[in-house]
Amino acid sequence: MTKLKMKDPRTERVADLRAGQYADGSPLHDVQYLECKLILKTDEFTSPAGFRKYAKLVARVAKECGVGFDTSAAKGARPAIREVLFLDTEDFRLYNNAFILRRRIRFEDGFPADEPEVVFKFRHPDQQEAAEVDVRPNLPGDYRIKFKAEALPLKDRLGGYRLLFSHNVQFPLSHAPGGDRTGMERLAEVFPAMKGLALNKGERVSLVNQTFVEEVLQDLGTLDFGKGVTADANVALWRTRGEHLPLVGEFAYQVKFKRREDVHDNARERCAKFFIRLQQVGHAWIYLGATKTGMVYRLKGNPPQAHE
Repeated sequence: MTKLKMKDPRTERVADLRAGQYADGSPLHDVQYLECKLILKTDEFTSPAGFRKYAKLVARVAKECGVGFDTSAAKGARPAIREVLFLDTEDFRLYNNAFILRRRIRFEDGFPADEPEVVFKFRHPDQQEAAEVDVRPNLPGDYRIKFKAEALPLKDRLGGYRLLFSHNVQFPLSHAPGGDRTGMERLAEVFPAMKGLALNKGERVSLVNQTFVEEVLQDLGTLDFGKGVTADANVALWRTRGEHLPLVGEFAYQVKFKRREDVHDNARERCAKFFIRLQQVGHAWIYLGATKTGMVYRLKGNPPQAHE
């Protein structure tokens, strides 16, 4: 009997998108970011020392894998604080259909440093399906499209990865139309991608599980995978505001590129090798089968049927 040859996740490339276009004739957006995420347990994140401890682990694995790790810009940096809110219907209709609506604001010295940022995304394991959802909003102001491949560990074991494709649009809250910003009918006018959902007259979105998330974000440094491919790395703790109940941690690094072919095979393979080896060496830190957003949605039990 012939043995099936297993694919090596370190050398496997994501398939190209099939050609297509949106209703106005614009070509489909293509992936221009790779964000690698490790969801972490919160046990060690009781003080800044926990962030420093994980940074040492990152440095150790980077050295083993031949990955550069420059921490000079992050030395002395204090953790940043951001507030994150998720909005959805009572039955989680957005999340159950792979949509996420989020508002985020950054604080400095206890006060808002910027105006709130709105993010609307469609996140799905099928790249083509994610690309074909036109997330562009109906807005008079500017907005930014970000189409990411998000790498996460396998749901049930360490040593590999799975991909979610996150098709995002983001813009300052001031660019959103005035008036009722929580009515589903009004939101579907701003985000036409939502019009395929069942909309009930007078229905509104509200804060998911009545939870304000406080994010404590620590920059760690810049990873260098060679061939001009670099990624800023950070570690974060999500906790509830008020009770300071720890929810989940995350280590993440993100690579940006204009075209897929711009990422050299050696750099891509080194990036995957580092991601897999960090899981193995830091196995005690890893929280399998979770995402940060999923943890917020599951706070009250009865998890929604997400596509994550």
